[in-house]
Amino acid sequence: MRTQPAPDPLLIACALGIEHLALRSGDRGARRAGRRAAGGPERHRTEGQVDILRTGMGPRAAERSVTRALADPALARAAVLATGFCAGLAPGMHPGDLVVAEETRDPRGTVACVGTELLVKELARALPGRAVHTGPVTGSDHVVRGPERSDLRATGAIAVDMESAATLLTAVRAGERPVAAVRVVVDAPEHELVRIGTVRGGISAVRVLRAVLPTFFEWHRNVLLPRR
Repeated sequence: MRTQPAPDPLLIACALGIEHLALRSGDRGARRAGRRAAGGPERHRTEGQVDILRTGMGPRAAERSVTRALADPALARAAVLATGFCAGLAPGMHPGDLVVAEETRDPRGTVACVGTELLVKELARALPGRAVHTGPVTGSDHVVRGPERSDLRATGAIAVDMESAATLLTAVRAGERPVAAVRVVVDAPEHELVRIGTVRGGISAVRVLRAVLPTFFEWHRNVLLPRR
């Protein structure tokens, strides 16, 4: 009897320890096989060939960590999803809102995301009543403050973070694969963040990030590239 090949895996990339912890705790009941290579990024493997990678902060750290992860033969064909927190750029955004990128962009290039409509649908189902915004997400090499928001908004971007663009560009340069980015707003024009603990209105961005993990699994099941 012919054996079906194993499905291509999923690599979920985030930058911060608090994001990594939220995603891991959202994976309740999964088998933990976390590991840290000497000097390397932290990875947590769940059931079903899903790796959660903490890259470190900033585009250079994201590029290095994702390059190293995808060099692993087990992840060579992995779908890649960038997630974590972001700064919202559009008026009316609030902490705890979700952003699904239609594309990510930075000075090195633009990457189109795959399966955005599915992500929006699944996020609305997982978190009813939570606002989900779609549009371009731009990359930055620093924390964006004040008037710079307006400048970035004028480019058409709806949110900014430091890793998504670098993560997805690195991923597609390493080989053809589905890619996407989903971020949780912690900082918005009318709600500028001082630190994560000051998120207003009792909204917990960590709780939101924890709750979205099953939507990433659903996205992965539906966008796998056919094996050649």
